[in-house]
Amino acid sequence: MESREIYIKIWQELSAEKSMVFLAGPRQVGKTTLAKIIAGFFTNSLYFNWDIVQHRVNLLENPTFFEELKRKDPSTPLIILDEIHKYKAWKNYLKGIYDHFHDNYQFLVSGSGRLDIYQKGGDSLAGRYFLFHLWPLTIAELGKNNAQIDEFLNNPLKIDMDRNDEFKSIWDRLSQFSGFPEPFLASRTTTYRRWSGSYSQQLIREDIRELTDIKSISDMETLYLLLPSKIGSPISVPSLASTLHASYNAVKNWLSVFERFFLVFSISPWTGKIARAIQKERKIYLWDTPRINDTGARFENMMAIELWRAVTSWNDMGYGSFSLHFIKNKEQQEVDFLIAKEHEPFLLIEAKLSDRQPTVALKKFQQLLNIPAVQLINEGDTYQILSNGSQSILIAPAYQWLSRLP
Repeated sequence: MESREIYIKIWQELSAEKSMVFLAGPRQVGKTTLAKIIAGFFTNSLYFNWDIVQHRVNLLENPTFFEELKRKDPSTPLIILDEIHKYKAWKNYLKGIYDHFHDNYQFLVSGSGRLDIYQKGGDSLAGRYFLFHLWPLTIAELGKNNAQIDEFLNNPLKIDMDRNDEFKSIWDRLSQFSGFPEPFLASRTTTYRRWSGSYSQQLIREDIRELTDIKSISDMETLYLLLPSKIGSPISVPSLASTLHASYNAVKNWLSVFERFFLVFSISPWTGKIARAIQKERKIYLWDTPRINDTGARFENMMAIELWRAVTSWNDMGYGSFSLHFIKNKEQQEVDFLIAKEHEPFLLIEAKLSDRQPTVALKKFQQLLNIPAVQLINEGDTYQILSNGSQSILIAPAYQWLSRLP
């Protein structure tokens, strides 16, 4: 298993400043593995998992059970609380143990529910923790070719073509088996199919059914099965509601639940300085990329995952306020991605399987926003830098440029 160095670095930065750190991310993405890697840096540690019945009983009978830890030396212990958000009183519980024990223990709280916005029970934990996210494996993590954040922000068009065949091979594996550790490391089609078939079903029927009041579980499953064909275009909730014979509000709520439990993520349109920009419809992407049959949509989805990982990690590290968007106007001109920094446009990114000519929309929106632009393709071992007025457009293989993302 990869050592998840990007995420260990984030943990080290956050835990140096706060004694309670939350780790959120999709189910089966490796949160427990990462937590145990982190535990290896501590002489004294204790692992708790709410899903293990005896662990649950221990906590309910003795809320400060971790004080019974048998220590090897006087160093600060690490207490890992896994899936604790399934405890109805979890927020009050964490608030209590933080207030009483934050000087003497380090707490790592992990879960696949959205720990940052999850609403069940209790008082606010504001100010008591830092949060970071663990995502599926990416080319930026696996390639170990990352630029420093300052270098990237200063020149986002910089690229080299070293290790091209290696990066292309990793990229193709991610496309075929996803970035979830189990199917990626197995790299067998049968393993991926078995894993993917049970993954969403278990998440919807177990986690979502258990932790929400939603009754229409079969309709939610149908909605999830419809989403692969919707990747790449702004999502139409009325159209999905009509297909499912469900209300607009129900479908909107189900999509929100999918995001909260990390089945999907979404990006919003960028509207600043863009005449007749669409403003409401979002684009949705799947974490389980191989579900998408269309090669162009799958390629765009893979790029979305890489960019989403990057901006969320930069935010978690405190590098600034970053966000990911797309641009589309009512004339149907579109650029797939825009990274904003401090609420200002920073970089345009277009996904094209093989087209080395910049799209008309990319050139137009670049001239409007006056920022660098990248058009990423799914093949090749060379790149080009083309001028567009005072700005430049980089045309390059996706796996090379994305591998450098900090």
